[in-house]
Amino acid sequence: MATQEEHAENATDVKDLVSGFANSTIESYRHMETPVSRYLALVVLPSIVFFLLTVVVYVVTDFPLLISAPIPLLGLLSLGVAVIYPKILRDQKRKEIEDRLHLFITHMTILSTANIDRVEVFRTLGEEEEYGALAEEMRRITQLVDTWNQSLDDALRIRANKSPSKPFADFLDRLAYTINAGQEIQDFLLSEQDVVIQNYVTIYEGSLQNLEVMKDLYLSMVLSVTFALVFATVLPILTGTNPTMTVSAVVVMFAFVQTGFLVMIRNTAPYDPVWYHPEDTTTDAEWRIRIAIAAGFLLTIVTMVACLLVLMGQTSIDPDSIPLPFYAAIPTTPLLIPGMVVRSEEEHIKERDEEFTSFIRALGATETAKQSTTTKVLESLRGKDFGALTDNVDDLYKRLNMRIEPSMAWRHFTADSRSYLIQKFSEMFLVGRQMGGDPKQLGELISSNMNEVLQLRERRAQSTVTLIGVLYGITAASTFAFFIGLEIVQVLSSMSIGLDSSQLDITTIIHTDVYDIPTIEYLLVIIILLNSVLSSLMVRIADGGHKVNAYMHFVLLTWTSSSIAVFTRIVVGSFLNV
Repeated sequence: MATQEEHAENATDVKDLVSGFANSTIESYRHMETPVSRYLALVVLPSIVFFLLTVVVYVVTDFPLLISAPIPLLGLLSLGVAVIYPKILRDQKRKEIEDRLHLFITHMTILSTANIDRVEVFRTLGEEEEYGALAEEMRRITQLVDTWNQSLDDALRIRANKSPSKPFADFLDRLAYTINAGQEIQDFLLSEQDVVIQNYVTIYEGSLQNLEVMKDLYLSMVLSVTFALVFATVLPILTGTNPTMTVSAVVVMFAFVQTGFLVMIRNTAPYDPVWYHPEDTTTDAEWRIRIAIAAGFLLTIVTMVACLLVLMGQTSIDPDSIPLPFYAAIPTTPLLIPGMVVRSEEEHIKERDEEFTSFIRALGATETAKQSTTTKVLESLRGKDFGALTDNVDDLYKRLNMRIEPSMAWRHFTADSRSYLIQKFSEMFLVGRQMGGDPKQLGELISSNMNEVLQLRERRAQSTVTLIGVLYGITAASTFAFFIGLEIVQVLSSMSIGLDSSQLDITTIIHTDVYDIPTIEYLLVIIILLNSVLSSLMVRIADGGHKVNAYMHFVLLTWTSSSIAVFTRIVVGSFLNV
């Protein structure tokens, strides 16, 4: 009875899941900017025609099943994407809103403490392109007020009904009620900080949990593809099929699987960049990174050419003295140079982030206590130890003391720090001060919110370490399995030569003549490189760091796979040849 109840509950859950997906898809069509009829005619209908054409191709052609089966699947995929594309766009907008909501509300709160009109708060936020969909929502709210003569609370309710994000819609509804009731927007936003931060923490932790689920799914899928590749390598010796074709098909499938997981991890990972990239300023750190990248790529090209010359026999070095996987690993090694430089710079950024909370709190509290200017306060603070941020604070004081415009001085401060969080919160503090906000209140608000973000980053770092361990482990295990299959085939091929006799034609049992061992080894080396590239990109997306961070993991994964491949061929070959 309990089993039947469990089955009934599972069936109900699946039904609810499908129903919820269908309802959200229909809802996304209702909120499309493009008319539904136009979208159906221009996108969905052509995808239906394409799907029918792929079915016709599958029926009328006489390709092997391994080649013909993916053709209608491609048509079905295009049709499915066309149908759910509005939902994908709406979900992307929802994620963009929720990822930046905590910074947005903090910015709004700081602006509300200044002596400006409340509609001007929304207009100012609408000019902040960094907030993306949130800035667009602010522009639409001000448009409803300015152009259509709607009251601010009515405009907030109208946009709340159209928002794809429930937390943001609830916030707009509460704000509309507060304004309608006559409460000051500043008081509401200050009391709303805890709610907003808790919502952000919930969403962030939910994204990290989804990453854990993705990690388990990825592990299962890669193991499945690994078994498929081993079978594609070994089974043709019994069936006589072309192993090059089957291995190539599995390599393509492996690339598709990993690319799919890369896209899913990108959509799942929380938006929390570490780096700030100023457009109009090139700092010393940026120059070091550029020089390291140039040196790394130049040395990579040189070693690649050298390896090609050795491989083609154009040097005195015997090409066979170097195992083939090492020809793929050696040219990647110089990419460690930019990878290590960026990793070192990123560690400094994280140290600055940790010190900034103490600095901004001390700056705000001291300004309020002494009723003095930022320059005078920095004169006393520059003597204190703020760790990796000390030099930046000293440079900020020097610029302000030289009568450089405050916005320009702070812009140099954030550019030198290279930190996304420092840039956003410094900008908020500066705007709040210029508009007459209380420094102590601004400093405490920024410090508390940034501390929450830094705690979440610690959890993200732990999750990323786990993912890195899984990626390196599955890379080692899959490479071991790939080359065991290759070595078994090569040993069986050599054994069949000795088993030939006039009484027994061994080729009718073991089809060794269909194998091109060097070509299959090249395909396995290609899959090693594909795995290293896509796995390193997964790590980069998961940790939210600089793109060049992927170079270091790419090199290490390539060397791990290549070393295990060579080790496997030597050790397994020696055992099987005994």
